[in-house]
Amino acid sequence: MKIALGVSGGIAAYKAAEVVRLLQDRGIRVQVVMTQGAQQFVRPLTFAALSGEKVITDMFAAGGGEHAQPNIDSAIEHIAVAQSIDALLVVPATADVLARFAQGMANDFLTTLYLATTAPVVVAPAMNVNMWNHPATQANLKLLGQRGVRIVEPGEGYLACGMTGPGRLAENDLIIAATMEALGASQELAGETVLITAGPTQEKIDPVRYLTNRSSGRMGYALAEAALRRAARVLLVTGPTTLTPAGGAEVTRVESAEQMRQATLKLLPEATIVIKTAAVADYRPRSASDQKIKRQSAMSLELEPTPDILAELARSKSSQIIVGFAAETENVLENARKKLVAKSLDAIVVNDVSREGVGFDSDRNAVTIITQGEVVEVPETTKWEVAQRVLDQIVRLRKVGPILK
Repeated sequence: MKIALGVSGGIAAYKAAEVVRLLQDRGIRVQVVMTQGAQQFVRPLTFAALSGEKVITDMFAAGGGEHAQPNIDSAIEHIAVAQSIDALLVVPATADVLARFAQGMANDFLTTLYLATTAPVVVAPAMNVNMWNHPATQANLKLLGQRGVRIVEPGEGYLACGMTGPGRLAENDLIIAATMEALGASQELAGETVLITAGPTQEKIDPVRYLTNRSSGRMGYALAEAALRRAARVLLVTGPTTLTPAGGAEVTRVESAEQMRQATLKLLPEATIVIKTAAVADYRPRSASDQKIKRQSAMSLELEPTPDILAELARSKSSQIIVGFAAETENVLENARKKLVAKSLDAIVVNDVSREGVGFDSDRNAVTIITQGEVVEVPETTKWEVAQRVLDQIVRLRKVGPILK
């Protein structure tokens, strides 16, 4: 997910740097667009270093610097940015920017971007108290509100001009909350720490071979990103996968079932919610060879069970919500209910992996979410949407409280 952060020329421009960090903590890419006035307060290099993205400072200069030469790419860059973002946030929004937005003027990159994008727009005004109270400013705000722009009202207090009253930039938590709401996310998991396991495990046979399964990790990674967007702290314990974790997740990488067990039990005291999506190997070789096993006409492997991490987590929990995932091929609901009860889980998410096109090696899934008192069917959809439905159910469970051991 990506947003454009417009920074306009007010003394509160320096506060936008912290907004960049807070958005990145939630896994959101941020591209900063600065007006000429904003550059009098903060250098573009500051935002480039924080965001890791090119900072746009000019309508036609390709490199964003005052000596850069315009070209055809820079001439239409506002359209490319407008089409790539999921929201436009302006911090601070000066009286001048609000007026130009309201009147549809397009004489710099930021105002042109505003007209060109169809993404949600959030503005956080900051200005002198008299400018804020002026009928022209209030009329512009009313007009923008009627057009669907979300306005984060300024706070009251001592202003840089020496006056006291409304006009002070809103607190960061209010700005972030409004932005997340515009993105279709929420703050429902604020204050929660969500521990998620994802991907397969690999159980060593010899230095070049191992036992594993078809899990891609996509479901767990989708849950991690979705939880971040709901303002949770996310601890992701992941087996080997080619996926890139959402920015903001605290990642622990493991290979074997035992490594995953140790990592999750170590992190459990920090967690308030545990979602175990990892497809942990049920068996491992009783002993692994230190040397590559040579090709033979036949070979036997003696296997032993791996630890039941989910059951151990449920036994070790204090007040955490514990949610398990189960992959079944027959008697799907019956087997899932047995696991729910036997392991004292708060919920279990089960899918029929015998179905083609869903589950392993797919971006799509179809699941049933089972709790002690409810069964929720989620028909085939994207794993992102499944993640949303699972988190919706966890939010309900949080209000009820965890299942006691």
